Amino acid sequence: MDAKNAMVAGERTTCCVVGGGPAGMVLALLLARAGVEVTVLEKHGDFLRDFRGDTVHPSTLALLEDLGLGERFARLPQRRVTTIQLPLGPDRSLVTVGDIGALRGRYNYIALVPQWDLLDLLADEARREPAFSLRMSTQATSFLVERGRVTGVSYRTSDGRAGELRATLTVACDGRGSLARSLPGLGLRRFRCPMDAWWFRLPRRDGDPHGLVGGVGDRFLSAMIDRGDYWQCAALIPKGGDARLRAAGLDRFRDVYGAAVPWIADRMHTLASWDEVKLLDVRLDRLRRWHRPGLLCIGDAAHAMSPVFGIGINLAVQDAVAAARHLVGPLGDGAAGLPAAVRRVQRRRLPTTAATQGLQHFAHIHVIEPLLLGRPAFGDPKRAKRLAELVTTSRWLNRVPAYFLAYGALRERPPVASVRRAVTSARR
Repeated sequence: MDAKNAMVAGERTTCCVVGGGPAGMVLALLLARAGVEVTVLEKHGDFLRDFRGDTVHPSTLALLEDLGLGERFARLPQRRVTTIQLPLGPDRSLVTVGDIGALRGRYNYIALVPQWDLLDLLADEARREPAFSLRMSTQATSFLVERGRVTGVSYRTSDGRAGELRATLTVACDGRGSLARSLPGLGLRRFRCPMDAWWFRLPRRDGDPHGLVGGVGDRFLSAMIDRGDYWQCAALIPKGGDARLRAAGLDRFRDVYGAAVPWIADRMHTLASWDEVKLLDVRLDRLRRWHRPGLLCIGDAAHAMSPVFGIGINLAVQDAVAAARHLVGPLGDGAAGLPAAVRRVQRRRLPTTAATQGLQHFAHIHVIEPLLLGRPAFGDPKRAKRLAELVTTSRWLNRVPAYFLAYGALRERPPVASVRRAVTSARR
């Protein structure tokens, strides 16, 4: 090894965060504000990725306010969504099944913001902290393991440099394809998933519906996110059906989608090529253990979520907040009590994760799979109709999906040492 690489191999940090997505950046910011030395490794050179989850939920909006970032976030270009609409009427007319705007509190909406803008905001704020370091174009390639304990990572940069970064704790925030999932002893529980998703864009026009809008056709489901000047569209297809459905031709797909969402049929011709349609391999799984000595997994690295309910980002951010609250003390105190703190993170977050995945699995089996097979949801059209009528006519039931989408099953609070409203305001 030459001198340059020898210098790189000798690096050390207190907490190494692998992955600069929402979970990784929130965790890093909270730890750095509390004085914990943290280094984030992000394999890409920027945060610009399309068709990522861009929903910022009320729980995350409240967190940004706690961190003094509310005003800066509000200045980002965004679209605010307050309703969830599904085609439940007898003529498939859109019916509001969740009204987030009816919830109490300042943040009674979901903000649709390109994920890269949110990540840039978090990174910019974290760079103000002396304890924070962000390394872009740096991919963790393997874990350093000594006597059964993870002691850091080996990495490679985009220009080919290799190095090692040792850490008291390594936190995997690198998604469902996480490097950590190759380690023994963590286990993986998979749930049957009946669908994949196609993502694409269509123009939005004045007079279109607002918010989150669903569509149902013959063996076909869609979800559409209002982006202001365009719709981010998801078409749910049977699991593994990508190649077969593409072979049927783009014209066939445009006709099916237009039949399922009639008010947008007149612009389906703008979808000009299959290259514009991106496949998402939908998974629903979670690690049985989120940790081993020296390592913690959170977010999609610990639990891959279905796009159903659109709450994967919210769950990952709440994981990060809970992790920061439990880890700040041990990491700032020479790692005393760190193994117990890491275990507490999983104990805290597992019930919420299991409950959320249970609801997603229920929706998969009783709603999505039957509809994709050409059968009625819940096995009985009358039962589905009664349920729809109950949800839409009951004020209380109408708020349940809205609250769940807004906050999830459990809200987390950041460490007191990370809350700096007055300091952040003064900096602005």
